[in-house]
Amino acid sequence: MLEHAGIAFELIPYPVDPDNLDASHVADALGEDINRVFKTLVLSGTGVGNFVCVVPGNREVDLKKAARVAGAKKADLIPMKELLPLTGYIRGGCSPIGMKKPFPTFIHESALQFDRIYISAGVRGLQLALNPADLISFINAQTADLTAQ
Repeated sequence: MLEHAGIAFELIPYPVDPDNLDASHVADALGEDINRVFKTLVLSGTGVGNFVCVVPGNREVDLKKAARVAGAKKADLIPMKELLPLTGYIRGGCSPIGMKKPFPTFIHESALQFDRIYISAGVRGLQLALNPADLISFINAQTADLTAQ
């Protein structure tokens, strides 16, 4: 999809530890700053349905902030058992690109500080490195403050 759109990216493999799927493990395996390694979270918002938040690996999504930017009264992470049927991805391999259907997507504003960030390529053990502005444009995302301080 990215090639077809003419977006520059790099695929970077890393060793998977099935007992540790945290973004900090991915950052360590890549030898990268955890602030550049983003995780993809799928939420359900009251009145708006499902939406996606992409946040730095060392930060937690603030559910109130996420709900506000999505236009929901309240938001919660979807149950893990719903992730695969809803998105086509499993925990530790969820990418904001190529989900079964497009969802409104919000990327933490800190992504724009970097010329290159890392997101899941859609499988455990493989990351995509790309320019955050290219990602935002490609998936029609919005940037926002999404994390707890």
